[in-house]
Amino acid sequence: MANTYRGLGKIGLQDDEEFVDILEDKRHCSDLSFAFRTFSPPPYKGAAPCSTAELNTAVLESQYLRYVIGEVAGETGSSEEEVRGEARRTLGEMSQNLQLRFIRLMAFTLRKVFKRLFSAIYVNIEGLNAKGFAPLEFFVEGLRSRTLKSLPPKLGMMHMILEPFFKGEVFDVTLLPISISYDRVLEESLLAHELLGVPKPRESTTGLLKATKVLQENYGCMHVNFGRPLSVRRLCEGKINRCQYNHMPRDLPQKPNAEAQACGSWLAHLMVRVQEEGSLTSPWSLMACVLLQVPTAALTEEGLLFHQLTEQTLWLRKLALEFGAHLSWPEKASDPDVMSSAVALHRSVVYRKAGRVYLFLADESERKHPLSPEEDAMRTATALLMLASYRNQSLHVFVRPALLALAVSVTKSTQRDELLTCFCFLQDVFANEFIFIPGRSSEDFEEACSLLKKCKAVHVSQREVTVSDAGPEVLPFLQELLRPFVDSYQLMFRFLCEERDCVFTEKEFLPAVRAFATKLIVSGELPTYEALSSDVQKNVLSALLRLGAVTKIKTSENNQYKVNKTAVRRTGDMLAGRIPPQIAQAAPDARL
Repeated sequence: MANTYRGLGKIGLQDDEEFVDILEDKRHCSDLSFAFRTFSPPPYKGAAPCSTAELNTAVLESQYLRYVIGEVAGETGSSEEEVRGEARRTLGEMSQNLQLRFIRLMAFTLRKVFKRLFSAIYVNIEGLNAKGFAPLEFFVEGLRSRTLKSLPPKLGMMHMILEPFFKGEVFDVTLLPISISYDRVLEESLLAHELLGVPKPRESTTGLLKATKVLQENYGCMHVNFGRPLSVRRLCEGKINRCQYNHMPRDLPQKPNAEAQACGSWLAHLMVRVQEEGSLTSPWSLMACVLLQVPTAALTEEGLLFHQLTEQTLWLRKLALEFGAHLSWPEKASDPDVMSSAVALHRSVVYRKAGRVYLFLADESERKHPLSPEEDAMRTATALLMLASYRNQSLHVFVRPALLALAVSVTKSTQRDELLTCFCFLQDVFANEFIFIPGRSSEDFEEACSLLKKCKAVHVSQREVTVSDAGPEVLPFLQELLRPFVDSYQLMFRFLCEERDCVFTEKEFLPAVRAFATKLIVSGELPTYEALSSDVQKNVLSALLRLGAVTKIKTSENNQYKVNKTAVRRTGDMLAGRIPPQIAQAAPDARL
């Protein structure tokens, strides 16, 4: 396909005038009257009205659903009437009486035994959507991100969207990417604690009443960007042969073959990239990138001079704009005022004192006993993971040139072919950390070369990529931007190679590697606290599974992982540049 995601996904973010403050009118009217207003938008594309009962009946009487009900009944030992009753109750919950005029599917609420059943309901609803009754909203990433980074997409939902088109039931499917950017996240502390293994507090009435204090906080702005509609028919042209679907009745379920899975994976990753392109980067996100490159001890004890933070952030703003970022930078305020406002907004993470910016650590004055070194490390980790989450909001802007900068450091080479091989290897390793469209590694490499050349950091020829005069300023910064990920991965590679047991469960792995990382942090051997994050730890397991260095053994109770220590050690050596990197033959990850 000739078009790149940039060509397809241009969302037209030119200036602030394209955004409308939807709360402006609401500030002049009663909140109570707004909350109880009737919401009755016109039907999608002027379609004829359809009641909840009519919609439910059409789904429940479909041949597709009857077929799946029979299979589920046979697998579970239930009667078909029992399964049909469960489907009827579930459909009633999902339809929400059509009060919002669209159908929402929340995959995380589906019970395992009825996954196929719900898929059937979904497909039938999609068929009704094709008649123009209601658009369908779904989350391509499948679940919330605790790190504020984009998550690798769940492909099952995307395949359900594509199946009616593949089968020829609809002429086309229109995808509308929506990007949401937050200045400050409500659950920033809760998410950081969850990443450190602290269970999420149970919801209760008491907790709800206590939570009312958040209404007294300022959370800045939220930008919602609706991208340009994208045609699945156009996007999939030349990527899949739809004739194969003529061999079976269209109303019977079909497991997607390798070609359909590859097309769905490509399109799902494309959608997430387009969403990233449509997001806005805040000044605070750039400031977080700068602050996290300051040694932790200096940030907690000495602080960073505010004027240095301002200068480095303005330098990074220029670099981000050259890389094509969309910034939500106030035009009418001075740059120091913008950054002072950002520090004040995020006073739960940093604070300013005597012209310096410090990392904010939770007050432990009420404790009867002093903090142990391990407890102090966890307290510091909480603040740093909150700061890292805001850095993560802008990583998609820098990740491709940063990978090339890292490849230059790893290979110590200027040869394009060696740098490309290392670049592809790094993408394979970090495919769970960042979003890369399958099959586009060479294009991503060329994009990285172009961006570094644009900011005058490198000279690019047909055979070489050499560092220019501006390179010693740009390349080290980009390399350090990825340093926490490299250090965390190397730590976990080391842990897996030193452990006696070659077989373990995820529940055993996470606390053990966290204790190992804490020990090294306290001793000063490990500089990054991000190795304590369960998100990074799980991503390492997923990467090693994909690369074949770890295999999953399914048991009746828990999934177990078997480590190939030689392969893990080899991966770590390539990441450190001790042996030449090679493009890994990653195992397919359908994630259906």
